[in-house]
Amino acid sequence: MVALSSPERVLAFRDALGEVPLWHAPTQCLWWIDVRAPSLQSWNPATGAHRVFTLPTKSVGSWAFRRQGGMLVSLRDGLYGFDPATGGTTRLLSLEADIEGHRLNDGRADSRGRFWIGTMHDTVRAPTGSFYRVDPDFSVQKVFDQVDIPNSTVFSPDDQRMYFADSPARKIWIFDFDAEEGRIFNRRVFVDCATDPGMPDGSAIDEDGCLWNASYGGSRVVRYTPAGKIDCIIPLPVTQPSCCTFGGPGLDTLFITTASQRLSAEQLASQPMAGGLFAVRTGSRGLPVPSFGG
Repeated sequence: MVALSSPERVLAFRDALGEVPLWHAPTQCLWWIDVRAPSLQSWNPATGAHRVFTLPTKSVGSWAFRRQGGMLVSLRDGLYGFDPATGGTTRLLSLEADIEGHRLNDGRADSRGRFWIGTMHDTVRAPTGSFYRVDPDFSVQKVFDQVDIPNSTVFSPDDQRMYFADSPARKIWIFDFDAEEGRIFNRRVFVDCATDPGMPDGSAIDEDGCLWNASYGGSRVVRYTPAGKIDCIIPLPVTQPSCCTFGGPGLDTLFITTASQRLSAEQLASQPMAGGLFAVRTGSRGLPVPSFGG
């Protein structure tokens, strides 16, 4: 078990769908997206400085830091470079731009600089999406299909496992991962969330190999051991936690994004912090965030 502080809303700002928080160690800033704004945001805990960069399409799905500087952002029709100095975007790769109603969703970089990303239909809940690997040279490989809402893509500290969730299926899967070849195989169920509140959304991994998963609709973040057992639960005062990451100088603060989308006026009144950014001191430490190599 871990020692937890009470969740604290650290930024009085309401996202429609906050997602994919990542910690930037060189500047000691947290970055994340609002899928529906759409925007890329940063916040400096030391100074309180909060910046919001509006993005040029109807949605943003995920993003990563780039080794060459700046960010890789997945907009509705493909991958773009983003320059925080100017706020400008540059198209790098088209992905499912020809599929009506589709958009890119959750994605993460691995330790070798590849970017793994899933796609989905934005309005129809059906398994029409796919999961892709994008290499640093921008070559693309479809890894599997029949995806509804891709989420929870993270890698174990030893680079031997990859986790993935299809949220409406209420399952988190685990794959064996060959980091050298960029290959995943031996898919099996890591956690079956069918009887749990909410559905599995975004995740983070700590240095002990435990997976922290945001339960969207379940008002909580759950820590699972490498064996798939619940180790602790963080209850939240909002129903829609969406993703989490470790940050802070010691990588020992868990930052949690949340959503306010689709809540009624009554629900928003009872959840005044919905869409806010939360922080919890966990007693666990996270890992540095890998960057995309392209």
